[in-house]
Amino acid sequence: MTQEDLHSRKTGITAVLFDKDGTLLDFDATWGPVYRQAASIAARGEPADTERFLLASGFDPATGKPAAGSLLAAGNTEEIAEAWIAVGADFRLEDLTEKLDRLFVDRMHDSEPLPGIREAVDLLRARDYELGVASSDSEAAIRAFLAGTGLESRFSFVTGYDTGHGPKPEPGMVHGFAEAIDHPASRIAVIGDNMHDIDMARAAGAGLTIGVLTGTSLRQDLEPHADVVLDSAADLPEFLFDPL
Repeated sequence: MTQEDLHSRKTGITAVLFDKDGTLLDFDATWGPVYRQAASIAARGEPADTERFLLASGFDPATGKPAAGSLLAAGNTEEIAEAWIAVGADFRLEDLTEKLDRLFVDRMHDSEPLPGIREAVDLLRARDYELGVASSDSEAAIRAFLAGTGLESRFSFVTGYDTGHGPKPEPGMVHGFAEAIDHPASRIAVIGDNMHDIDMARAAGAGLTIGVLTGTSLRQDLEPHADVVLDSAADLPEFLFDPL
């Protein structure tokens, strides 16, 4: 895409749909400890099974974090529970999903946004951009995060994997946002830290697909597929407001 094309596309943007983990909040600080706790629940406290479940779902012991594009980096609670049951977790899917969702919601109450996110969100709202959040977490967890950070009033739309718009990377979350705010998808920018976000945006016909480097992906993971890659979602106002 040329600079002229990018300029034309971004001047048509009137709404932004944010991913949550790795985009609005610090993925590693938030999810590293909680995924280990979740795996321990699935393993009923057995240390060897805890490690085995983490490895089976994309935890990289060399880095101490989920690998880019892995289930732990991009999957939803039900998908994680299903994967752990497939390798030996002794639970019914519904029961383990419920236990994990409860843990994840509790963790969101005291999670902090990434540096500069509050200011960026306020700048976008001051320019009348409609804002939404689309996450592979549950809707309850998203709302707990927004309430805990005092950001809930800035977002007019929230959707999780369990809201009813379908999971990422399907296009339903973007289409649900477009319908809720009565804007075409072509006027929506989708911003996220992994390929599920980029693929969802492409499938929905979003106006801009924006990658960020504050989550689980590297620049080389996102740059061939996103329209633009920013260091952080905190840089989004400068990018959108820049006339050049």
